Amino acid sequence: MTGFAALKGALHPWSWSWDIRSVNARGLDMRIRVPDWVDGLEPAVRKAVSGAVARGNVTVGLRITRDADEGALAINPAGLDRALAMLAEINAAAARNGIELAGTSAADVAAMRGVVETAQTEDDTAPLLKALIADLPPLLSAFNDMRLHEGAALRDVLSAQLGEIESLVGEAETLLDARSEDQATTLKAAFARVMDSAETMDGTRIEQELALIAVKSDVREELDRLTAHVAQARSLLTGDEPRGRKLDFLMQEFNREANTLCSKAGFQPLTRIGLDLKALIDQMREQVQNIE
Repeated sequence: MTGFAALKGALHPWSWSWDIRSVNARGLDMRIRVPDWVDGLEPAVRKAVSGAVARGNVTVGLRITRDADEGALAINPAGLDRALAMLAEINAAAARNGIELAGTSAADVAAMRGVVETAQTEDDTAPLLKALIADLPPLLSAFNDMRLHEGAALRDVLSAQLGEIESLVGEAETLLDARSEDQATTLKAAFARVMDSAETMDGTRIEQELALIAVKSDVREELDRLTAHVAQARSLLTGDEPRGRKLDFLMQEFNREANTLCSKAGFQPLTRIGLDLKALIDQMREQVQNIE
C-alpha cells in the first residue's frame, strides 16, 4: 500500500501543487489537507480517494498560491475629482497672486492621496474548484501506478515465501515415517500406563484414552491444511480484487496450524520445521499488511 504521487497545475491567477502518499494500515484512513476556502473541495477529494483506494493510511495535501500582481491598481474617480478640483483652486490662487506654477503631470496627480488605490477583487472559486477536481484522476492514477509497481515486487516476495512453506511441509511429510518409529516407544509407554489402570477403568474409557493419544500424535491434518492454505494464498495473489484482508486472515490460519504442529510434534526435527514455519509466517504477516 506504499505509494506517492505529485502533480502541479495553474489557472490564472492561481497555481497549486498536489501530493498524495500512503503507508500500510488495516483499513482506509484518509487525512485530507486542502484549503477550506475552496468550497466543496474536501468532500470531492474524499470521494475520489475512497473510489480509488481500498486500504492504507492515505494523506492528500494541496498548496495553492495566488499571483503577486493580482493586487491591481485602479483609479478612484471620486478621489481624482477631488484632486483635480484642489489643483484648479491652487492654480487659480497662484494666478491671482501673480505666481506662476510649474505644470502638473499625470504622475503627480496619481501620486496624490486617494487618486489611485489597490483594486479589491472578490474571487469566484468555482472555476478553481473545477480545475482542481479535474486533477484528481491523473493524480490518483499516478499514485496507483506506483502502488502497483510496489505490489508486483511484493507479490514476488510472498510467492517465494509460499514456496518455502511448501518446501517445509514437504520436508515434514518425509519425516513422518521416522517420527512414527520414534513415537512408537512413547506410545507403548502411554499404552502401558493406560493398561495399568485397566482394572479400575471400563473398556469404553480405555478406548477413549487410546484414541486421544493417537489424535494428539497425528500431524497430517495440520500439514494438509498448510498445503491448502498455500494454494488459497497463491490464488489470492493472482486475483485483481482487493485481497489484503483475506490474506491477513489467512496468515492467522497459517500461524494456527504452525503452532499446533509445534505442540503435537514430539520429535525434534519436526519441531524445528514448525519453528521455521512460524518465523516465515511472521515475516509474511508483516508483508501482507502492505497489500490492499
